[in-house]
Amino acid sequence: MTTDDMIRDAAKLLREAEATRQPCSPVRELISADDIDTAYAVQSLNIEHDIASGRRVVGRKIGLTAKVVQTQLGVDQPDFGVLFADMAVNDDEPVDRTELIAPRVEAEVAFVLESDLVEPINTAVDVVRATDFVIPAIEIVDSRVKDWDIKIADTVADNASSGRYVLGTTPRLLRDVDVRGVTMAMRFGEHEVSSGGGAACLGNPVNAVVWLANELARRNTPLRAGDIVLSGALGPMASVSDPGTYEAPIIGLGTVRATFA
Repeated sequence: MTTDDMIRDAAKLLREAEATRQPCSPVRELISADDIDTAYAVQSLNIEHDIASGRRVVGRKIGLTAKVVQTQLGVDQPDFGVLFADMAVNDDEPVDRTELIAPRVEAEVAFVLESDLVEPINTAVDVVRATDFVIPAIEIVDSRVKDWDIKIADTVADNASSGRYVLGTTPRLLRDVDVRGVTMAMRFGEHEVSSGGGAACLGNPVNAVVWLANELARRNTPLRAGDIVLSGALGPMASVSDPGTYEAPIIGLGTVRATFA
């Protein structure tokens, strides 16, 4: 079997799992567990398929930025995926749990860009200058792989285990927020299910966006004005099982809620 055949088979396996809501076996059984470039080729093939089907790309997500999340999933580096417009959920709008397979939630700082980041090497200053505003977010991650049995190649191929995302409604100028110093304690009812802060996200959420800008520039798919960037988890992922609301106050930025019907 050629590499192209393996890429097509892995992409089809993930598409079918998403369409049927029936998880599949790890795609690392089809591609090398450590071949990240081939995994991104699988991701790209499915993105092309989705765009051809009428879906609209509105940004990017960075995954695996927090050491605690890397430990949870047994990986050792960040990854990225795309955000589609139809993945967006309004703050506190009910999410149908049955549309997902095994969702988990994590609180993040979202960046919305005012200008492109096209340089081959970008700096923190470039990211700060390019950012229109930042806003609190909850990413609802999901895995098409059964039981979240994933390594780095599995999650990369699976669009960085994307599912849905919720943006808050309190945009702030980046110059008015110390995104490294923000703190978060996510609650489900009376229970705290995750906590952390900006420093958990590659040391600073700005660092994560710099990493993404450079990775995408290297791949000739740079960040553009208007893009939403989910910069990565501020704390551990929390599994979603029962209906209810996950509320994430990010001190210094605002509060956002993800509600599951």
